[in-house]
Amino acid sequence: MPEPYVAVGLIPTVRGIRTRADIGRNLDHIAQLFRAASWLSSLDLPVRLVAIPEGGLQAFNDEVLDLDHVSYARECAIDIPGPETDFLGDLARTYGTFVMAQAKARHEAFPDRFFNVGFALDPQGEIVLKHYKLSTLYPVEHSVTPHDVWDRWVELYGLSLDALFPVADTEIGRLAVLMANEGSYPENARGLALNGAEVVYRASYPHPHTGNEFFEIQSRARALDNNFYVVAPNLATYYLHADAPDPIDTFGGRSMVIDYKGRVVGQHLYGAGSSYVAGTIDIGALRHFRTHAQWDNWAKDLRTELYQLIYQQPIYPKNLYAERAPFTHAEFRERVTERQIELMVERGVWVEPGKEIDDL
Repeated sequence: MPEPYVAVGLIPTVRGIRTRADIGRNLDHIAQLFRAASWLSSLDLPVRLVAIPEGGLQAFNDEVLDLDHVSYARECAIDIPGPETDFLGDLARTYGTFVMAQAKARHEAFPDRFFNVGFALDPQGEIVLKHYKLSTLYPVEHSVTPHDVWDRWVELYGLSLDALFPVADTEIGRLAVLMANEGSYPENARGLALNGAEVVYRASYPHPHTGNEFFEIQSRARALDNNFYVVAPNLATYYLHADAPDPIDTFGGRSMVIDYKGRVVGQHLYGAGSSYVAGTIDIGALRHFRTHAQWDNWAKDLRTELYQLIYQQPIYPKNLYAERAPFTHAEFRERVTERQIELMVERGVWVEPGKEIDDL
């Protein structure tokens, strides 16, 4: 049984990249922050997990600047494993910690495409988890998801929880990834929980949605719904280019660590400077609660036959990018967002403003 330990979420300043080589500057900054955060956060209990938020390596220039997908895949996306994960593996070995992070990365079965991948390394620097983001920031994020290449993904990996909601069983608990907009959908968290997740990485989220409490409400609800810990660091300031003179607080702070009852056990509200958040993880207490509570260990009472009715009709189109690169921002709005809204209205799920029920 893992003894209680501290999980640290780094809150790094990040510089947008133009080439893969630019990632090195962000990694050097992460290494400095890693050292300070690990030392100061270990004064009570040992630090066993350090999480680097989404965007910490590459930032989000592919999204912000509406960059060409193929060019970004070739010039900026990484390979996992590769030099960047080797760098993080060295940090894991140096400090004796697990490391969780994210990167836009290539996949050998999908040439000229990149996915958004969350991953974990053990204290020996070995990759023990790879999670391919299931729900992108739809209006702007160009990453491919398994659902976008559904038929091929199922052919490669099968149709199972491990193929879509992977969990790594480690000496500090069962680790899983619920990145950014994935946490906006309860189903993504439930998939991880029903595959055994105990400590879940959830980062990053942009302002004004952090300031408007989306990030906190969702993260705490996902933790409470599924009785798992959530480690949710957000980024600090963002330099759009590596040589940009001024940074922008694009993310709005509110980094936190949340326990299995939805309680915040570590918090850092400020976002306009590099820092870190820390909180205690007690896997023994989580496991005791899950196996002894009578009411609020919710998963044991799921009436799955009822809930299958909700998902009988498909909504978001699968295989969207099976034969083409992801859409630009304008194309996505026209060919996906507007059509999805029309679908919900046509099915009578939503009502257009100005229409009365009798008109339908």
